[in-house]
Amino acid sequence: MTRFSVWSPSARNVAVALTAPDDPVTVPLAPAGDGWWTADVPGAGHGTDYGFLLDDRDEVLPDPRSAWQPRGVHAPSRVYDHDRFRWTDGAWRGRPLAGSVLYELHVGTFTPEGTLDAAAARLDHLVELGVDAVELMPLAAFSGHHGWGYDGVCLWAVHEPYGGPDALKRFVDTAHARGIAVVLDVVYNHLGPSGNRLRDYGPYFTDAYATPWGDAVNFDQAGSDGVRAFMIENALMWLRDFHLDGLRLDAVHAIRDQRAVHVLEELSAAVDALAARLGRAPFLIAESDLNDPRVITPREAGGHGVSAQWDDDVHHALHALLTGERQGYYVDFGATRTLAKALTSAFVHDGGYSTYRGRRHGRPVDRARTPAHRFVVSLQNHDQIGNRAAGDRLSGPDGSGLPLDRLKIGAALLLLGPFTPMLFMGEEWGASTPWCYFTDHREPELGRAVTEGRRREFADHGWRGEVPDPQAVDTFRRSVLDWTEPEAGRHRELLEWYRALIALRRARPEFTDPDLTRVRVETGERWLVMRRGGLRVAVNLGDDPLDLGPGRLVLASGKVTETPAPAPAERAAGGEGVISVVADAVAVVADAGVPVPR
Repeated sequence: MTRFSVWSPSARNVAVALTAPDDPVTVPLAPAGDGWWTADVPGAGHGTDYGFLLDDRDEVLPDPRSAWQPRGVHAPSRVYDHDRFRWTDGAWRGRPLAGSVLYELHVGTFTPEGTLDAAAARLDHLVELGVDAVELMPLAAFSGHHGWGYDGVCLWAVHEPYGGPDALKRFVDTAHARGIAVVLDVVYNHLGPSGNRLRDYGPYFTDAYATPWGDAVNFDQAGSDGVRAFMIENALMWLRDFHLDGLRLDAVHAIRDQRAVHVLEELSAAVDALAARLGRAPFLIAESDLNDPRVITPREAGGHGVSAQWDDDVHHALHALLTGERQGYYVDFGATRTLAKALTSAFVHDGGYSTYRGRRHGRPVDRARTPAHRFVVSLQNHDQIGNRAAGDRLSGPDGSGLPLDRLKIGAALLLLGPFTPMLFMGEEWGASTPWCYFTDHREPELGRAVTEGRRREFADHGWRGEVPDPQAVDTFRRSVLDWTEPEAGRHRELLEWYRALIALRRARPEFTDPDLTRVRVETGERWLVMRRGGLRVAVNLGDDPLDLGPGRLVLASGKVTETPAPAPAERAAGGEGVISVVADAVAVVADAGVPVPR
């Protein structure tokens, strides 16, 4: 017996169509109040294909809450029984976000196979790296074979080319067995352009607002109660039924909600209630470009109660300083003092003037009350690489990007800074493969529009080079990681550096101290010293040596000299030497009397 239910408040009648070719059956649904329709159908168990018929129309529509779309988003749904899977993670109680290192990956390009099972087979690499949590880019089913995932249309189903729902459960179970938490990127601000049938069912979208990517989801207009419930229950489903440890909420600044209780506040309260029932505490990470700490302020203090948020200002400050780029939104970044503000205050734009926006932007963070781990920061991520014209990483193709020394400096500032660091797949070995913007729209007109729009966008910004065609399958294939690289040459050297930094971060509590008021940064025009307790992270980007005075060398990227303590008695007693950091190098130095981890 399976209960079929659907919310369609404007429908005059609804039926479920069981679409077995040898025995098709249509069963009417009865109204159940508040726009819901239901029917209990015997014999329609796990694996039964079905869809809904609205108002006597002949077209069979997929279930908006379908958990399984084995033949794609334009085909009927399939009944999926969550209870059939046999979990082995009964002892898992989750991982706190505080102190964690995150790793963002795209399932389709993480391995040549492009599946969740293949990704699970690579989890030991992440264990050896020291990663605490994997952040999966969106898995909700979308049209076509490959894409970034932000055009999902069947939000309750796992994209079938990745392996479907069972494959996600196997991945999570395997990750938990290795001590790794799993976070999923979810998109609630819009749906994709192909296969989106929610408008047929109800007032899921509104013309009151607009987004750059598609129709705005209706969170505050007439009929929005059911829409809010749909999205919140979707979030709870991922956490409950797939044992996920957290969700990353895409572009919450595009979730427009003028109601007294914002949908993010309602969602965070629902997740907290679920946590009490599960006996573990899933977390929420918001992507927001508002620089508004209200997103992560506790609900009882008037905020939305989200656990953490992405912080692009730290990325921009690091990127501009290391590369020298100043175009676009990097215009206000690039100075060491700007990076110092990012490292001590989280936001650079915290109410001051933004040249790029042509207005004041942001609000200050209460450094005394806001734990640093509530800000997720990155040196590279899918947006900052993939939204470049050629999808070029900092490492560049064949080592044509930043020198290895600069990559090491960036990694040290990221991983030893006060915030929650997130790596992007392949970053740890300086992958030479690009991360391009790619799509697989099957409608010719839509595909052409995406290709032409991409080229026009970069031409308008003065780009004269080649822009890879998002619709070309080679653009997708070139973005797949090359797993022969990590053991070769400079790739191996960088990988060992990342491992050493993460190990040091784990060994010394100073590096995960959440108190922003205890972060001290000194700067010169081409140098920066960040103090974390009795440890200093010193970066020299200039031509002249940077003298740090006495201390004990803990870790260095190579170009560091350590002069022994001048007096023989001091040397015999293990006294501190004098540390000097040469050009394009970073060193971690312990103060006198501070134990040096081995």
